[in-house]
This record gives sequence, C-alpha cells and structure tokens, in this order.
Amino acid sequence: MRTGYSVETVRAAERALMAELPEGALMQRAAAGLAAACADLLGRVYGARVALLVGSGDNGGDALYAGARLARRGAGVTAVLLAPDRAHAGGLRALRAAGGRAVTAGTAEGVRAVGRADLVVDGIVGIGGKGGLRPEAQELVRAAEGALVVAVDLPSGVDADTGEVRGAAVRADATVTFGAYKPGLLVDPAREHAGALRLVDIGLRPWLPAEPDIEALQHADVAHLLPRPAAESDKYRRGVVGIVAGSARYPGAAVLAVAGALAGGAGAVRYAGPAADAVIARFPETLVTTGPPSKAGRVQAWVVGPGLGDGAEAERALADVLESDVPALVDADGLRLLDPATVRSRTAETVLTPHAGEAAALLGLTREEVESARVEAAGALADRFGVTALLKGSTTLVATPGTPLRVNPTGTPWLATAGSGDVLSGLTGSLLAAGLPGRDAASVGAYLHGLAARRLGAAPITSVAVAERLREVWRDVSNG
Repeated sequence: MRTGYSVETVRAAERALMAELPEGALMQRAAAGLAAACADLLGRVYGARVALLVGSGDNGGDALYAGARLARRGAGVTAVLLAPDRAHAGGLRALRAAGGRAVTAGTAEGVRAVGRADLVVDGIVGIGGKGGLRPEAQELVRAAEGALVVAVDLPSGVDADTGEVRGAAVRADATVTFGAYKPGLLVDPAREHAGALRLVDIGLRPWLPAEPDIEALQHADVAHLLPRPAAESDKYRRGVVGIVAGSARYPGAAVLAVAGALAGGAGAVRYAGPAADAVIARFPETLVTTGPPSKAGRVQAWVVGPGLGDGAEAERALADVLESDVPALVDADGLRLLDPATVRSRTAETVLTPHAGEAAALLGLTREEVESARVEAAGALADRFGVTALLKGSTTLVATPGTPLRVNPTGTPWLATAGSGDVLSGLTGSLLAAGLPGRDAASVGAYLHGLAARRLGAAPITSVAVAERLREVWRDVSNG
C-alpha cells in the first residue's frame, strides 16, 4: 500500500530523525537520492547541462547539493538563485567547489541557462509553500520548456496537503519526494503536475505514525480484499445485491448497473424497477421484479439511483431502500432525491458515490470549489452525512469518518463517459453484498473499474466494454 503523510507529520518526523543524526546528514541523504534520480533520467551525466531553480529554503539546499554531485560527475551545472541573499550557504559552497556556478534570477543569463539545459531541477518552493509561483519564477519555468523537469519533494506551486493548485505551478516530468509521499502528490489537480513519482528513503519510517493521512491500494491489497467463494458456498451465501435503477427514459442505466453487479463477486443479482424487460433480455440470470424494492426478496446490499428519474415513484423506491437494514449505495438520481436526515439515521452502512457536480449540490458549493479542493470535499461529505463517500473524478477518493482518506491510483480520463458510473455502482454494491465493509467495497470497486478502463487503452471507450473487462482484471489481480 502506498501511504502519504501531511506536511506537519513529515516535519515532526524529520525533527525527530535530525536529533539522532549529525548536522546536515538528512539533507545529504535527500540530495544523494535526488542526484541519482536525475542521473537516471539523463542517462549520460558527463557533458549534460543542468539548471537548478533555487529558492530560499531547504528545498533549494537539496537542489544545490544534488547539483554538486552531478557537477562532480562532469555535468555543467548552473544554479539560478531566486533569493541570492537567502540561498542555502552550505549547498552553494558545495556546488561552486564541484565546478558549478550560480547566477541570479531575473537576468538574461539566468533565463539562458535554463533555456539551454537538458535537465531542470525545481527547488523553488518546499512542502510548506502556498499559492502559485511569483512572476520571476514563472519566467524561469517557461524557459524550461523542452527540458526534462525534476521537482524536489513536490512541484513548486502545488499544495502538499490537499493537491490544490491556486496559481501558476511547475509541471514536472518526475518528482523525487523524500521520506514519505505527501497527499497532494496523489490527488488531482496536483497529481497531474507531479509526473512520475520516486520515493527516496531517508530513514523517516520509524518516526512516522502507524496510520497515514492518505493511502492508495495496490494490487496485493486489492487481491487480499477480493471476496472468494468457499467450498460450501451457494449463490445466497455469497451474497445477493439488489439493484434499483433505470426508468422508462433511462433503461440503459439499469442494464449497466446490473452488468457491474454481475462482475462484482456476489452470488446473485436482484433487479427491482421498470426496466425489468431490458435487464432480463441482456442478463437472463438476473432475478427481476417490477414491484417495490421491499418486495423483491432478501438482499445483503442495495444499489439505488442510476437512471431512476426524479418523480414520485423514484422517491418511493429510494425511501424503501433507505428504510432497509442492509448496506445501501446511493448514486446519480438517488443523490438528488436524498434526505440527509434519513441517511444519518440509518443503522446500516451507506455509501454515496457522487461526481463533483453532485457533491457540490450536497455540500452547497460550486463544482469548481469541489474540483479544486477534492480532499476537503470528500472528507466533508463523509463527516456531514456519516457515510463512506466515493468522490468520482480524475482522482477518485474514498472517505470514511475516522479513517485515512483513500485515493484510487488506477483511474483514466477515458472513464468520463456516459454510464461508467452506473457500472461502478453495480460493481461496488455487489462487493458490499459479498461482505466487504463500505470503505473497502468502494476502494476495490474503484480500483477494478479504473483498471478495466486502462486495459481498453488510450482511446474512446464504452461503459459496456468496461463492464466486460471486469472479470479479466479481477482474475489478474487475484492471481497477482
């Protein structure tokens, strides 16, 4: 599992570790890892031109010491100092002693050095930086177009804790981060600025708390969570998921939700709603009824909302599901009809799966506010409604009160297509019915869903194709 820690937590761990080490040793560890990563990207260090964008903090010191190491291997290294009187003195001495040179930002010489570089190291602002880049830094970043850009710890201009980008920011080809991942490196929009991530172990692990601030499941974690039938299992012991979706206007939503559910590990799928004919025609194994959900038969979890519409019949179906004593997943039209008090009063688990627009309506925000502060929005949904909130988007987040935020690493922009959320809802509901807690069901569902889309390649995809790939990725993840 990939874990991330807040700036405050990382700094506390660094202070504890530095108390055990000789002065400057921690920075040297970071610089050694940074220099090694830069060398790997360059391929051939000797004769390469390297420009360091150096701010006033320890981030700039890391860049200077790494530059000194590259200079000793034959690279031509120029440090462009954005705050010459506050540049890290020890790092600057080391760079000059190794044959590197320093120039001042805001000069033609500094811009030329960056524009001619094969590799540019972003050491402008560290993990405590807030807001966008200043004009002088922006000029240097523009000059770096065409070069490989490596960010030190995180791209300058992004928020390390939230992933917010409040102004101009560096877009790196790679980010070398030290000791622990920072939440912003794993969450859009900042994740798009980070490029390939490389974690350098500087010895922080013993001083970091056992519970991270953010975590991302990997293949092995998902494989461990996947439900598997035992020898004595039958279709009912494996769990039955109920799907309340679709309408005369949107029968396809019911079909897609059922498609996801059939690939999700439950033993059987019940469908209750007006699209029964469309569902049974596509999936004859589905148990269908046109009556209310409470009359459909026993289920271990419900999915309600995709394509449901907003009329009185939809309201009654949603109320019927929420009155049940089994876990329920609410999506799409169900979210628009949701009564917060009803959700908070439920004794069984509830999972909400909004996209940014739906989350904005639930929280009384604008869509732009949600998209720019996704970590905060996901947590607010979970806390306000007392649920597991799966916030869909370029980075899908799963928040449950009192637990680390989870970020899904497998998403792709190609999933922004009609019906993909219906497939995800069915899949996640089936995992709920198979016995996974809401947080795990949402995390595993998002992981498999994103992986299925990735398997379809970097081209337009359909939601039906995503559903059809779920069995393949389930098998691959399960087999390691």
